[in-house]
Amino acid sequence: MKIVINNKIEFMKKLFLVFAGASIVTLSACDQLQQIGSEVLAASTTGGGLTTSEVASGLKEALKRGTGNAVGSLSKPGGYLNDALMKIAFPPEAQFAADKLRQLGMGSLVDNFVGSLNKAAEGAAVEARPIFLNAITSMSFADAMGILKGGNGAATEYFKGKTMSQLTAAFAPKINASLNKNNTTKYWNDLTTAYNKIPLVNKKINTDLGAYATEKALAGLFTKLQGEENKIRENPAARTSDLLKKVFGSLDNQ
Repeated sequence: MKIVINNKIEFMKKLFLVFAGASIVTLSACDQLQQIGSEVLAASTTGGGLTTSEVASGLKEALKRGTGNAVGSLSKPGGYLNDALMKIAFPPEAQFAADKLRQLGMGSLVDNFVGSLNKAAEGAAVEARPIFLNAITSMSFADAMGILKGGNGAATEYFKGKTMSQLTAAFAPKINASLNKNNTTKYWNDLTTAYNKIPLVNKKINTDLGAYATEKALAGLFTKLQGEENKIRENPAARTSDLLKKVFGSLDNQ
């Protein structure tokens, strides 16, 4: 009887090992099938026989190039001021004061203020580079596919959603420090003082310069970024690597 029981125990052990081995093989096969499925999904979605690795790498290369160009352009001297689309104008809610001062021959006060306002934005633009890079490196494959297939502005909208709060927190103190360093606050005080001395003026100017400059600096940054993004999507000449040509070229015939 004891021999029979022992034989049954040994048989059960062997049976368990067989099932365990089969399960491991099955799980391994499932992992491989899942990977193959992902590759097929990427190929069918892009229409260009691209692998998931190529799609992700191509998107990240494009985004690094686009954000680098945008930040580099805006952080140069005159990056905001000398670009009509990027230039931070006189606060619109106080434009009446600027117009009045120009009428009275004090336009230099307005020009000095606008120039220093834009210079503050240039100094803050460099803060965007590491924030954008972090958003790129943490991007999922689903994010990459959404951007690739999303059309013009899809990457810019992705960055707005992922980085706006971080960018605002990084830009604001830099801009406020620059406003003080570049005498923007002084120009603003000179301007408002001059305006308030004009006879019969009773409309007060109430603008938070730091918040205004930060908002406009970020709006300009995303406008520039979208221009760089669309350039790669629409202009084959802007795809300066084989990977970019392959990834974005797969969309040209769709």
